[in-house]
Amino acid sequence: MRIVLFGVRGSTPAPGPDFVRYGGHTSCVGVVPEGGMTPSLVLDAGTGLRELTPHLAGEPFRGSILVSHLHWDHVQGLPFFAAGDRPDAKVDLYVPAQNARSGRDLLAAAMAPPNFPITPEGLEGAWTFNAIDAGYHAIERFRIRATDVEHKGGRTFGYRISDETGSLAYIPDHVVSHGIDDAVRDLILDVDVLLHDAQFLDRERPTADNYGHSTVEDAVRLARECGVRHLVLFHHSPARKDDALDEIAGMYPSDFVTVATQGTEIQVSRP
Repeated sequence: MRIVLFGVRGSTPAPGPDFVRYGGHTSCVGVVPEGGMTPSLVLDAGTGLRELTPHLAGEPFRGSILVSHLHWDHVQGLPFFAAGDRPDAKVDLYVPAQNARSGRDLLAAAMAPPNFPITPEGLEGAWTFNAIDAGYHAIERFRIRATDVEHKGGRTFGYRISDETGSLAYIPDHVVSHGIDDAVRDLILDVDVLLHDAQFLDRERPTADNYGHSTVEDAVRLARECGVRHLVLFHHSPARKDDALDEIAGMYPSDFVTVATQGTEIQVSRP
C-alpha cells in the first residue's frame, strides 16, 4: 500500500506564504491499496480532504473514511468534499463510539444548524455513519485495529492499518508524557510506518500537556522504543513555519524520520 498526505496540520489550517512548502491543510491521509490507483480508505477528514477531489480526476469517491476523533480539525472537510458530496458517491464514515450515540448523531453535534447549514443527511450520495468500538475491523480490504489513546476532549482512537504488503499506524493526537499503556505500545510495535502527533517541542511542554498533545521528541523516543521502521512527524502546529520545520527535519536521519509534507506519497512495505 501507499499513503498520500492531503493535510498535515493540527488545530486550524495555516494559510499564507510561510506555510507553502509543508502545506496548511488539517489532518487527512489517503491510503491506496496494493495494485490500486487512488485511495479507497481515508484517515481523518480535516480540510485536507478537499485535496482528494482533484486527485480523483473527476471520479466520485467510493470508499471509507476513518475518523480518529471528532475535533473540528479532523472533520471540517466533510461538507466540502466534492467527490463525496455527489449522487454517485458511496462513503462509509467511521467514528469512535461514545456516549451511547449513533455515528450520525455524534457527527451532527458539530455539523447541523445552528453550527452548520446542513445535517449529515444533507450530503449527497450513499453515506453511512458508523460508531465503532476499539478492536479489529475489516474495512476496504484492510485489517484495521482501533485502540484508545489519551487525548483531551472526547474519545480518540489510534489506528493500525495492515495488508499483505505492510503496516501503517496513525496516531495524530496523543499525549505521550502521561505514560503509554501496553495496548498503545502493541499498536505501534514493529510497524513499517508511523504517523504520529508532533505538534509541539519539548520546550513547549506545558502547552502540549494542557492540550493533550505530544512533542517531536516524544514521537521520536516512542518510535525508537517500539521498533518503528519509519516515523512521519505529523499534525504540525499551525504556528510552525516552513523554516522551523526544516530545522526539525535536519535534527534526525532522513531514513528514519520524515517531516510530513502535504502532497507527498509514501510507500508502506515490509523490508
